[in-house]
Amino acid sequence: MPSAPITEDSHLYLIDASAYIFRAFHALPPLSRSSDGLPVGAVSGFCNMLWKLLEDLRGDERPTHFACIFDHSSYSFRNDMYPDYKANRDEPPEDLRPQFPLVREAAKAFATHAIEMEGYEADDLIATYARQCGEKGARVTIVSSDKDLMQLVTDRVIMLDTMKNKSIGIEEVIEKFGVPPEKVIDIQSLAGDSVDNVPGAPGIGVKTAAQLITDFGDVDTLLARAEEIKQPKRRQTLIDHADNIRISRDLVTLKTDVPLDVSCEELAVADPDPATLLEFLEKMEFRTITRRVREHFEMEGVDVEAVQEDAPGFDRAAYETVTDMARLEDWIARAYTQGHVAIDTETTSLDAVAADLVGVSLALAPNEACYIPLAHIDPEGDSDLLGGAPPKQVPFEAALAALKQLLEDPAVLKIGQNIKYDVAVLGRQGIEMHPVEDTMLLSFALHAGMHGHGMDELSERYFSHTPITFKEVCGTGKKQIGFHQVALDKATEYAAEDADITLRLWQGFKPRLAREKVTRVYETLDRPLIPVIAGMERAGIRVDRDELSRLSSDFAQSMARSEAEAFEQAGREFNMGSPKQLGEILFDEMGLEGGKKTKTGAWQTGAEVLETLAAEGVGIARTILDWRTVSKLRSTYTEALQEAINPETGRVHTSFSMVGAQTGRLSSSDPNLQNIPIRTDEGRKIREAFIAEPGHVLISADYSQVELRILAHLAGIEALQKAFHDGLDIHAMTASEMFDTPIEGMDPMIRRRAKAINFGIIYGISAFGLARQLSIPRDEASNYIKSYFAKFPGIRAYMDETKAKAKETGHVETVFGRRLHLKDINSKNQAVRGFAERQAINAPIQGAAADIIKRAMIAMPSALEQAGLSARMLLQVHDELVFEAPEAEADVVIETVRKVMQGAPQPALELSVPLVVEAQAAATWGQAH
Repeated sequence: MPSAPITEDSHLYLIDASAYIFRAFHALPPLSRSSDGLPVGAVSGFCNMLWKLLEDLRGDERPTHFACIFDHSSYSFRNDMYPDYKANRDEPPEDLRPQFPLVREAAKAFATHAIEMEGYEADDLIATYARQCGEKGARVTIVSSDKDLMQLVTDRVIMLDTMKNKSIGIEEVIEKFGVPPEKVIDIQSLAGDSVDNVPGAPGIGVKTAAQLITDFGDVDTLLARAEEIKQPKRRQTLIDHADNIRISRDLVTLKTDVPLDVSCEELAVADPDPATLLEFLEKMEFRTITRRVREHFEMEGVDVEAVQEDAPGFDRAAYETVTDMARLEDWIARAYTQGHVAIDTETTSLDAVAADLVGVSLALAPNEACYIPLAHIDPEGDSDLLGGAPPKQVPFEAALAALKQLLEDPAVLKIGQNIKYDVAVLGRQGIEMHPVEDTMLLSFALHAGMHGHGMDELSERYFSHTPITFKEVCGTGKKQIGFHQVALDKATEYAAEDADITLRLWQGFKPRLAREKVTRVYETLDRPLIPVIAGMERAGIRVDRDELSRLSSDFAQSMARSEAEAFEQAGREFNMGSPKQLGEILFDEMGLEGGKKTKTGAWQTGAEVLETLAAEGVGIARTILDWRTVSKLRSTYTEALQEAINPETGRVHTSFSMVGAQTGRLSSSDPNLQNIPIRTDEGRKIREAFIAEPGHVLISADYSQVELRILAHLAGIEALQKAFHDGLDIHAMTASEMFDTPIEGMDPMIRRRAKAINFGIIYGISAFGLARQLSIPRDEASNYIKSYFAKFPGIRAYMDETKAKAKETGHVETVFGRRLHLKDINSKNQAVRGFAERQAINAPIQGAAADIIKRAMIAMPSALEQAGLSARMLLQVHDELVFEAPEAEADVVIETVRKVMQGAPQPALELSVPLVVEAQAAATWGQAH
């Protein structure tokens, strides 16, 4: 790091990094790294803030010195002065812990100092740097909104709230506290701070404190002359709590003489090393800022070495717009000769079931791509009806007839990115496209856990090429047009480029399958599932609009009852959906204990806070929780599902993502049918609205405790294996083993605890997590976990062996060969490494369960057909499959489905425990489940 003297021309920026992390975590939307689910939202916010500061501050505002200041730990010298200091603060959220070291790593990647010191808080280091540099005439900007730092503000020291883009100077401090910065300590001494557990004087707020300090000058004078205060209660409060006020003054006074390890001069600004910074941003998978940083360095003339693999350059001018039949037939002939072609469709909607086909693009080689417009209109027209003559295009029916022969020919391989969508779109035109390859699934098989699998990200990563975005060709907001209105030259560049990128990705990925030993996963689990899922999406499931409407009305009435109850409990009306108003009622007006504030000063009213209050018997907390539950169900399901009914089919068509979870599980969206609660009455009522067609039934077939069975197999736990073979209640058996309790007449609460541990162990649950789930002390939860491992030592051995192998190879695998890469398994930071270790334990179990049901889904259509059944598979919800069948076929369908599902692991795997499938037929999904 460089060094530069501090002069009157110097400008030091001090980032209150620890406070910013918490603030960003709570203020910004949650964000997880797509490759492995690692929470990175606060890290992203921090990186964007740093980059903006370093890039936007030019000229006189350009910092000459710069540092990020962190809290070393939750302990500081103030805890020796006052043991209860910050004692009311909870442990940091689980999703935030792994981000602390990553933010420090980010600071270093940006070539800024990450400074912390044991025994001191970040505020003390900031105060010391501000004093030392200020004494040498430098200007200081403290990047924070923390009120504790406002005591440092002078005419040469200001604060900057980057989230609100607001400067805080002397006037702003006076506006907040009613006194100038040098008196802020006196105000805080009197008012205290519930967030930091600074006692102050009860009943004296900031306004009262400001009045007292204005009248008496300072705390010492005030306390010495307390007898002069006219208000009896206030006078007695100051007399009774004088010691607490003095202690509070010591607690809130920032130290300005910390023995610094890094001098002010050593904080000189340095330009980040491009390779180091880009490597960190790439690892975090921050695509937008990575692109901006790369572009910045290139504009500055820096030779940035691309991390991506070599690939030919892209030449959009080489793409062809095919507007006559002769040229289309030429492209088709070349595809036949070559034996493979990349394809992409352009449509009017992302919903494949509702989308109309606008055009098709093909690619045969890098930069040899074309776009075939089929349903474009005059881009100058206001609408389909008002537009002028459409541009020249190949006639729709003729083009489809020619393409149908190519796309259905088994001798020509069709390559797509998320080709399931194209299969569905073309299926609506009567084209059953096969055989197919999918570059998204190839990437998933090769890179799960390493990065995301979207085409734009893959293009940037492997070709250093940023594709044209949809917004660039169609616009945004009110000015956005449909793709069918895009001019053909722009449409060709956009569409043909997608096919070109797809072809190049396939050329790079396909040969690597064998080298990296994931061919079986892709060829037997992922690729064969494409047409199966496309068929499920196309089939959809029927819902009863009247029932949804009735439920929605019932939920609205339930919400109204909860509102009335809450208003009565609060003593007044308020906005039930306003966390701010709720916080004021609970902690300001009702005076409930245990309230905590965010850095912005607002009361926390999240589910965890309300659950704690409800457990303590606070009625309004339970009322609000009930209202929130019903409100979410109403908006997410009973209302949204009515909107999701396809007007043509009268059914709801969800979209299944095959890369939505790194373990291989499918995810559902638009609408999400996998998150409907099944353990609440309201959730079961929603499932009652999913119905079969007349004369048909819905069949739900669900694997019983499949992940526990896989764990018993993988870890070789004979006691669990025997219990499964004997058909015992596994949770009761576990409770009996752990707590030495007979299964006969067992207390349901004991079984519940064993069940929580059984499933928690699979997900690497901590004592803290188990304690919160069961509402028990952490020590008790820790003893439960220790007892579990003592009774089943093979599970601990399996976990240790799995983690050790993951650390050695950098990945874990399912029994079917699916691989999850773990980038942080050898991280030096315990929190980050712990996250990866929990993934290492869980992924082989959950991944194997996902692979088993995929094998069943792939085998199911042919099994039903061979049995002469007309049943259709409609949904997959984790370990459950949902079918629709004629009533007369129900029993045979259940028998066939159960046989396929229970035999799914074979012949690839012979499980040491039996798989059990519970299946039932009924008129509704709720009854069948």
